[in-house]
Amino acid sequence: MDSPDARTSRWRRLLPRTRGRWAAAGAALLVLAGAGTWTAVADDGAPAVHRQDRMMRVDGVNLDTSYFTAGGGGRRPAVLIGHGFGGSKADTRAQAEQLARDGYAVLTWSARGFGRSGGKVSLNAPDREVKDVSRLIDWLAARPEVRLDAKGDPRVGVTGASYGGAVSLLAAGYDHRVDAIAPEITYWNLADALFPDGVFKKLWAGIFVNTGGGCGNFEKELCDLYERVAVNGKPDAAARALLTERSPSAVADRIKVPALIVQGQTDSLFPLGQADAMAKAITANGAPVSVDWTAGGHDGGDRETGRVQKRIGSWFDRYLKGEKGADTGPAFRVTRTGGIDSTDGAALTRGATADTYPGLRSGGQPVELSGDPQKISNPAGASPPSISAVPGVGGSLSQLSTLGVGLTLDFPGQYARFDSAPLTTARRITGAPTVRVTVKADHGDAVLFGKVYDVSPDGKRQVLPAQLVAPYRITPEQQGRPVELTLPAVDHELDAGHRLRLVLAATDLGYASPAEPATYTVSLEGPLTLPTAPGLETASAALPWWTWGLPAVALVIAAALLLTARRRTATPAPDPALVDVPLQITGLSKKYAKSSDRYAVRDLSFRVEKGQVLGLLGPNGAGKTTTLRMLMGLITPDDGEIRVFGRAIRPGAPVLSRVGCFVEGAGFLPHLSGRANLELYWKATGRPDEDARIDEALEIAGLGDALARAVRTYSQGMRQRLAIAQAMLGMPDLLILDEPTNGLDPPQIREMRDVMIRYAAGGRTVIVSSHLLSEVEQSCTHLVVMDRGRLVQAGPVAEITGSGDMLLVTAAEPLAEPLVEKIAALPGIGSAVRTDDGHGLLVRLDGATSPQLIAELVRLDVPLTGVGPHRRLEDAFLTLISGGSA
Repeated sequence: MDSPDARTSRWRRLLPRTRGRWAAAGAALLVLAGAGTWTAVADDGAPAVHRQDRMMRVDGVNLDTSYFTAGGGGRRPAVLIGHGFGGSKADTRAQAEQLARDGYAVLTWSARGFGRSGGKVSLNAPDREVKDVSRLIDWLAARPEVRLDAKGDPRVGVTGASYGGAVSLLAAGYDHRVDAIAPEITYWNLADALFPDGVFKKLWAGIFVNTGGGCGNFEKELCDLYERVAVNGKPDAAARALLTERSPSAVADRIKVPALIVQGQTDSLFPLGQADAMAKAITANGAPVSVDWTAGGHDGGDRETGRVQKRIGSWFDRYLKGEKGADTGPAFRVTRTGGIDSTDGAALTRGATADTYPGLRSGGQPVELSGDPQKISNPAGASPPSISAVPGVGGSLSQLSTLGVGLTLDFPGQYARFDSAPLTTARRITGAPTVRVTVKADHGDAVLFGKVYDVSPDGKRQVLPAQLVAPYRITPEQQGRPVELTLPAVDHELDAGHRLRLVLAATDLGYASPAEPATYTVSLEGPLTLPTAPGLETASAALPWWTWGLPAVALVIAAALLLTARRRTATPAPDPALVDVPLQITGLSKKYAKSSDRYAVRDLSFRVEKGQVLGLLGPNGAGKTTTLRMLMGLITPDDGEIRVFGRAIRPGAPVLSRVGCFVEGAGFLPHLSGRANLELYWKATGRPDEDARIDEALEIAGLGDALARAVRTYSQGMRQRLAIAQAMLGMPDLLILDEPTNGLDPPQIREMRDVMIRYAAGGRTVIVSSHLLSEVEQSCTHLVVMDRGRLVQAGPVAEITGSGDMLLVTAAEPLAEPLVEKIAALPGIGSAVRTDDGHGLLVRLDGATSPQLIAELVRLDVPLTGVGPHRRLEDAFLTLISGGSA
């Protein structure tokens, strides 16, 4: 059997001369497991996006793919979108649909071992996952609507995040037909990412393997690698070689296409140094490169998906469509905090840009540190460990660094500390600080973890920017002489009067330290050098949301502030654990005006997740409208709290800009067209035109040609849809609809249902209050049932309706009472009750299944004419609000 190196070498040799044959025989190479299905995911207004789901057989492995197109004839460039590790093609659907609407043919797929695709996870092996991409490009080359640069050579770009970002880089290195790439939050060298400086990143590696479905879902040599390193606590040469071979760095000299590199600042898995290495290598090959540091990353935080995907679209417009006027953005951009919002304590963000990428060491400024040589201990078993980077938590906490919030812990005797004098002026770190130290161990390797704290003037608060730490393995050959340590790359503002604190710890929760106890001596050998990236220009701070509001909205907010000012207390800080949760209501209560003991809403708690369409149900007086008004910040609760994406709701809270509302209809100027009304409304907010996303809102609302007509010619249903389109402007992440079907006829109600489903399909969330139970049952995924201000029940629709537990049995002849009693006494049957006409039987299952029931009915010679689910949402609703049970 060939060695991995031999197989990879042969694959590289064969690739250039086999591309033509692949393109010519694409149908033979991609044996289809099925004919595929076409689905229209939009049907009015802008051209519909069609999705074709197809299982492709590639080199003996089934790959689950989706192909997206929109518009009429004519050839167009193609884009491949890869998904993140542990995900599937479904994660990329919203981006694929948008690129299709923008004029691209888009192909997504689930990588080997993920989703419905077959095979084992090989971590982007050149002769497996990377070769799969080339086969998908072959398929695109045979499509009549895809633009070709030559026979078998489609105009194609590749993008993706994390695992998908790496495969975009690898595809560009292995297949010359790739014309542009846009990798996000990914790695350049996986060995360096998981074994930085020879130290095992054990916590992330464990998460990595488990996210991939466990060791058994990986190729055997990868499973063996992980188990070997996890047991030894130290990577060996073979492990490093295998991961390096499957990394983009292995083909660094062959990636020569325009690359938009997006990396997260809050990312202890793939930190900014990975993006720095790829930017330098691709730039050296002569290709255009732009680097974008977002606020989020694998540890959490805001990945700025909307802005980033828009920039990726512009990047492909320039380098795939050839639109020279496309705005591809600056060569370097970093998202940074620009102050604190007074309503909820959240950090405001803005962008800083430069015409060239500065790297991680530009504009170095020395800062003197003080501290004598210090002896520290690595405890037996490396426990207790220091805490700095915590996967999935650090990123969210890093966004609160300006508030002095952090999750860090260093144990006395296990770390060396060196402090600066108070800074006389404010400074900005942009890049990776460096320092020279001398380290000695009483035996073996010294493993240390470096971090730089921002310490407040009173010394009571220390913040670790982005919660990042850098590991170092210092071998006996390196000990006793100065070595330069590179600290984590960050973008962080230091205020005047603050001090810098360099900490070198012997342990860290995220990494493997030697289990054997040891003593290290650490001496400082020079200043801490801070990179400053002097060419960066920071945009002016954005104005808070409430300064953009319509005059009418501003008046409502001002009135609410005046009425509640005396009762307001300091707004709670954002909750990092809820940053991705659209809505969480906890203990919410509101009394009726001038009443001390009568409640409109009392002790209400529920949670809504992304992608859900939640129905808020209840009889008149249940408290639904009061709850929605509190959610929109129009009135203040007496008790409890509402959090939207982790931020507490208060009148005028900026997070409300992520919420769209439709309450009791909207007023329009009758002589203007539908589009003109929406454009006028958006201009009145003062927000940038490009943020309105009017076309997206209109496509979902499905008004078609009516947009050009005066609103006075609209039917009631069209006005409702226009009002909902207005609520969707800016494509808010949370859309609230209060009785959106009022006054509509059945066909219009059906259309409104489709609007809600389409909106949530992109990963957004819809909350709808309605009294039409049949429509709620068809359009909603989850329900919250209220009665007399209290929560009665919450959960998935099927769970509340109890689908399958109550069956209606119909018979050709009336059912005699003795027979009914026999059926009720059957094992697994809870009850059996005749219907009024005697020809039917309501049977409640209590352990038995439907097939088992049917078999027993046949055995009892029941003349069956039908068996099916009986309980509807209406039945469940009436049962719940009456206090009964099913």
